[in-house]
Amino acid sequence: MEGSSSKAEDSSTRDDVPPLGETLRAPTFWTLPVHRDVFKSCHVVELGSSRCCIASGCRLLWQPLLKIHMLDLRYRNKSLSHTTDIITNLLSLSHKHTDPTAKPTTFLDSHSQQESLLWRSRSKSRGLCFSDGKSRIDYILVYRKSSSQSEKREIFERNIRAEGLQMEKEVKKEHLRSHDVIFLKLHAPWDVLCRYAELMNIRMPFRRKIFYTQRRHKFMSRMEKRISKFRGWLPRKPMKFDNDALADLEENESFTAPFSRSRIHHFIIHNKDTFFSNATRSRIVHHILQRVKYEEGKNKMGLNRLLSNSSYEAAFPLHEGSYHSKNSIRTHGAENHRHLLYECWAWWGVWYKYQPLDLIRRYFGEKIGLYFAWLGWYTGMLFPAALVGLLVFLYGLFTLEHCQVSKEICQATDIIMCPICDQYCPHLRLSDSCIYAKVTHLFDNGATVFFAVFMAVWATVFLEFWKRRRAVLAYDWDLIDWEEEEDELRPQFEAKYSKKERMNPISGKPEPHQAFSDKYSRLIVSASGIFFMILVVIAAVFGIVIYRVITVSTFAAFDWALIRNNSQVATTGTAVCINFCMIMLLNLYEKVALLLTNLEQPRTESEWENSFTLKMFLFQFVNLNSSTFYIAFFLGRFTGRPGAYLRLINRWKLEECHPSGCLIDLCMQMGIIMVLKQTWNNFMELGYPLIQNWWTRRRLRREHGQKAKASFPQWERDYNLQPMNAYGLFDEYLEMILQFGFTTIFVAAFPLAPLLALLNNVIEIRLDAYKFVTQWRRPLPSQAKDIGIWYGILEGIGILSVITNAFVIAVTSDFIPRLVYAYKYGPCAGQGRAGQGCMIGYVNASLSVFRVSDFEERSQYRDYREPPDSAEPYSYTLQFWHVLAARLAFIIVFEHMVFAIKTLIAYLIPDLPKDLRDRMRREKYLIQEMMYEAELERLQRERNEKKKKDRAHHKEWP
Repeated sequence: MEGSSSKAEDSSTRDDVPPLGETLRAPTFWTLPVHRDVFKSCHVVELGSSRCCIASGCRLLWQPLLKIHMLDLRYRNKSLSHTTDIITNLLSLSHKHTDPTAKPTTFLDSHSQQESLLWRSRSKSRGLCFSDGKSRIDYILVYRKSSSQSEKREIFERNIRAEGLQMEKEVKKEHLRSHDVIFLKLHAPWDVLCRYAELMNIRMPFRRKIFYTQRRHKFMSRMEKRISKFRGWLPRKPMKFDNDALADLEENESFTAPFSRSRIHHFIIHNKDTFFSNATRSRIVHHILQRVKYEEGKNKMGLNRLLSNSSYEAAFPLHEGSYHSKNSIRTHGAENHRHLLYECWAWWGVWYKYQPLDLIRRYFGEKIGLYFAWLGWYTGMLFPAALVGLLVFLYGLFTLEHCQVSKEICQATDIIMCPICDQYCPHLRLSDSCIYAKVTHLFDNGATVFFAVFMAVWATVFLEFWKRRRAVLAYDWDLIDWEEEEDELRPQFEAKYSKKERMNPISGKPEPHQAFSDKYSRLIVSASGIFFMILVVIAAVFGIVIYRVITVSTFAAFDWALIRNNSQVATTGTAVCINFCMIMLLNLYEKVALLLTNLEQPRTESEWENSFTLKMFLFQFVNLNSSTFYIAFFLGRFTGRPGAYLRLINRWKLEECHPSGCLIDLCMQMGIIMVLKQTWNNFMELGYPLIQNWWTRRRLRREHGQKAKASFPQWERDYNLQPMNAYGLFDEYLEMILQFGFTTIFVAAFPLAPLLALLNNVIEIRLDAYKFVTQWRRPLPSQAKDIGIWYGILEGIGILSVITNAFVIAVTSDFIPRLVYAYKYGPCAGQGRAGQGCMIGYVNASLSVFRVSDFEERSQYRDYREPPDSAEPYSYTLQFWHVLAARLAFIIVFEHMVFAIKTLIAYLIPDLPKDLRDRMRREKYLIQEMMYEAELERLQRERNEKKKKDRAHHKEWP
């Protein structure tokens, strides 16, 4: 092995090896049919992102004008010199073994033709083409013949033909007798695709990217070879895909430019059938359908309006065949992109793998690709947060035996606490809450403040690095210069304000105008509706408070000793479950938000979507977190004292915190709500479509036999799937944004929240992938540069989390009272240090005494008040004011410090990576050079042709 490697190193400096960056021009070859078994004996060489198969009788060569960098060349089973010799021999001897009568074609052209023929034969059998087996189905429209909108459909379809689209109708097999359900198959010919691609400024590849590598020192190159050899012994990264086994994941990196028919010769067109991807073809057809008229009139156009008035029942692009295959993907390859997505993304066996974002974007479009990119980035960023949260929890677990406060509570058998309710609640010993004190220490310990600061910084780092990640994706997906088209006016807006028009300053055309007074009066009514619904949520929380107050006494009188002795915990647990049920029942906010948004009459679809998103997020956020805010900041704060309790409706005493503190109630609230909410969402996301599709398959089997589905063409299979949510990705984003709020807002009280979110998201990615690939019709591929209004909501949650965590640490937890005691009142007072030894006597100092006059007994309660025999009985002590001042000071210092750190991090982290900025500048320069060179080549070619014509003309002159 050492000898062969040394030979390879010596041979790499030979004169017959082309120097770095030299251009090898592959001549035109006459290719012969090659049997697929020949590939087994081919010597495969990878050149950058391209491959060439070299063997005797196998004339498959790389693309012309390919820059070959010999330092980056990877080879199999042969040395570098041997590979170079094979290439040189083939280049020199190729013309000797060719048939001069054969038609000259390049390998790429013949390969593309064979690919096209193979695709057509497969597509015809799968129902992806017209009946002629050549025209690809780009879009499907479904309608019922019995509907009353036949005249509009006829005009619409006549105008579709006028635009150049080809159509073919098909009757649903299920309705062959009645001929009721009709499928309208649409195909866009090449000239239509080119015309609209130019109008829509679709960017297409026109030249392969050239990556330059600097010439390194000989010693450095040898070191790199040895390091790469050492890496070859190590196992491959398990989270990355094997690009050799899944070759379709390799993207051809090319420079792109807006498509132009006048410069069509600049673009890389190997095959007209595959030049425009399926997603691009569907997007072009949808763009045409949105602008075709169905009635005579200025605004009587668009597919969406025909769908809303039931002229058409459904409209969708086709999936690319089945996601299942009898053959293994590693031995036979993927049948189609849907099959590849299922095997490398939606299948549960690859849950630990990275997502193939380029393939997702190629199949579903940039908008859905950005959602999964954001979800994957959020999940990846949860790893450090979950790890630190787990370490904080483990720190509390390991220091539990050394916690002085827990020891004193467990040993306080002689301290009698006041009853927590008026009836049935007995006097309890403080030692009875020993277990709860230990559980509280798991979450409320010395590392809690550090974790709160860490999570505030983490939220900022997450958002700032997402900007950078989004910029890289926007560059890789050609979205840097993409600008969203001006939204069309909503039909409801046009119908409402069609009488009053005003000139549009952008388009220069007259359009309906909404008066200022009408617009803001509607906004005021909508805001009032939002405020009323928030009051409804608060009323529901108030009902939960009444339930907690009443059931404490009920559970205290329970016959079962376990419930009777833990009445407060039982009350909290049942209240949380009831609160979760109310959260699910109050999801009728969707209809209210829809009503209020339509009442506002937004002008465009994007304005409507943003308004609806804000309302739904506000409703859901208040609905989900209102009870948590009550427990964190109001529970036990305004109850009064024994003998002077504040009562609800002058009847029920307000609920108090547990003797071990209020944090245990907040932990239970967050843990139960988070687990139940995520479990319910995952079940509904996948369970509902699965049940509906199962019922459809059951009905089809009952009517047409066991193998009915296999005989159906692709358009009928897709029609039987569930349509995507009417609001697009709204539900997916809303679920994750609410989870992000739970993970950050009260994370100081529940450090395990990031870990639960991480576990859920690992499942969520595969659930969503499975749903998109197998259970839903293929959504319309659409473009987007970012995640839209959701980013602003995330920033707002990040700011709110700093404030809430400051109040949780200062108000809800016992961190500040313990700190004040250690430095001011404890054994270490005035010494400038704080430790577990400084907390001796803290529990007794945090309790106040109340004398029960009837029995002349003493009971204690959590507060800082004077004893009953003092000059001012039951008034606040000096320690209370010290604690209050320390809490306010901590809130101010914590917020300012964390906001300063967040601002500094946001300033230091640029939105655009430096290497990406350099690549963009380099690409801009290269594109200008390439376009200039291409124009020069074209002019030179025209001059040569003109000279040839002139010479021919002079020869003919007598």
